[in-house]
Amino acid sequence: MPSLKLGTRGSQLALFQAHAVAGLLQSRAGVACDIVVIKTSGDRLAEAPLAEIGGKRLFVKEIEDALFCGAVDLAVHSSKDMPASLPSGLALGAVLPREDARDAVVLPNGEDLAVPLADVVRRLGQAPRIGTSSVRRTAQLTRLFPGARFAPIRGNLDTRLRKLDAGEFDALILAAAGLIRLGHQRRISTALPPDTCVPAPGQGIIAVEVRSEDGTTRDIVKAIDDPVAAAALTAERAVVSRLGGGCQMPIGAYAIASEHELTLTAIVVSVDGARTARTETRGLLTEAELVGARAAEQLLARGAADILAEVERTRAAIEGLQP
Repeated sequence: MPSLKLGTRGSQLALFQAHAVAGLLQSRAGVACDIVVIKTSGDRLAEAPLAEIGGKRLFVKEIEDALFCGAVDLAVHSSKDMPASLPSGLALGAVLPREDARDAVVLPNGEDLAVPLADVVRRLGQAPRIGTSSVRRTAQLTRLFPGARFAPIRGNLDTRLRKLDAGEFDALILAAAGLIRLGHQRRISTALPPDTCVPAPGQGIIAVEVRSEDGTTRDIVKAIDDPVAAAALTAERAVVSRLGGGCQMPIGAYAIASEHELTLTAIVVSVDGARTARTETRGLLTEAELVGARAAEQLLARGAADILAEVERTRAAIEGLQP
């Protein structure tokens, strides 16, 4: 059986994703994978807030470097960790079917599975300590929890859950997909509707990255590609690309498919939640990039550029105050 070298981070979730891709490649394409664990800058700086250390790209750079030099033949990522524009010479080869894309509220010690959102809001009270490292989540949820103290939390899933259960936080906001994939779905106290918190572009989608000129590997990984998830991801990434949004920007984009059509919801929110640009666009699955670009243009017409510029100014001011 032919084999490929598959690059991945070493976290629990990353290894789950890598093994999922490897299993599908073996069953559908008859190709075995040797999994190569690569430590990224984001892993080495596991306790630092993402906004302070450079954001998402730190979780993929070393893996992409390994792809470039041929140390691995393909890389597996959480697609929301990937920058909107890939480096020249690399391409998305396939994506797996999407898991639940919603954000989830997790209460301490596995409290009460499937609590209605209104009950969670009441239970957390006026000034809950909510753990999340996402600017997007904080910006959107400030309206739902106006008195909340949002604080960054890093580390693998088990570490975050231990901190919650030890009383360091009153609740966490995490991706439902990660909880489900690692067998912690019972820790989801309530899943946030996209109307309340628009997910991150690509959330819940596992992506396979390859070298553009490696036609052999590209042809192999096509066997595991899910065209519906691929269309949704294309539309969502097009929103970020057109807005020029970098890492840790308060941009949400979520596309769902209905027969041959995509419906895309996209949002840009100021960090304090006071200003919002929001839109919904529709189009054919085969026009996914156009659907995303059109959504971005509508957001820009509704003030998204000013909101994002304000976010950048605020971040620059904070960084200027740091020693």
